[in-house]
Amino acid sequence: MATVTYEEVKDVPNQPNTYLIDVRNKDELARTGVIPGAISVPMTDLEAAFQMSENDFKTALNRDKPSKATVLIFTCQAGGRAKRAYELAVANGYENAKYYPGSWTEWAEKEGLNKA
Repeated sequence: MATVTYEEVKDVPNQPNTYLIDVRNKDELARTGVIPGAISVPMTDLEAAFQMSENDFKTALNRDKPSKATVLIFTCQAGGRAKRAYELAVANGYENAKYYPGSWTEWAEKEGLNKA
């Protein structure tokens, strides 16, 4: 399993060729916020996103469609969907797919976002 740490995710904004993909639903993102640099592709839309043409991907997500060699890091609320997204990416030929097991839960804790 290819996993990444909080520190690696925190560095994503400095890695323009790395994609951090948040697979949570839009209502979850509205409630919590997102990790800087992440693009939103809900788990239910992920398979379709992998199948999109380059033009459609760019139009829908405002990023170039990643090549099969691009580093893709998946995140969600607590890691479960991120792992499934990673497995789906690998099944679709993305050889550098990874996932963040701590996902939003760990991110928010380390960033001090859970304080009332």
